[in-house]
Amino acid sequence: MHDFREQRADTFETFATVGRGVKLPKTSVVVFEFIAEDVDTKWAAAEKALRAKGFKTHHSGDILEARIGPITIDAETVWQWERLATETVLPFEFYPDGWELADE
Repeated sequence: MHDFREQRADTFETFATVGRGVKLPKTSVVVFEFIAEDVDTKWAAAEKALRAKGFKTHHSGDILEARIGPITIDAETVWQWERLATETVLPFEFYPDGWELADE
């Protein structure tokens, strides 16, 4: 069972830590990364499900990227999109591996 409480805490911790020394943009594209847990993972189905929720997708190796935005860059907004993406891909055996702001 996935621990959403811990995942949320990690995201808010990231903002608390980064916010001390880095000026974050007001908006940005955010890239959520997910790791495929199985060789036979259903890539196409996971990507289709993410695109239906508004994400742009890309995959390379065992990493699936889900991009959204530009969105407001604050802990709560990023967390809402992170949770949606995670809930979308968990049934396809992908697990969260972090997120970053896109260099776009």
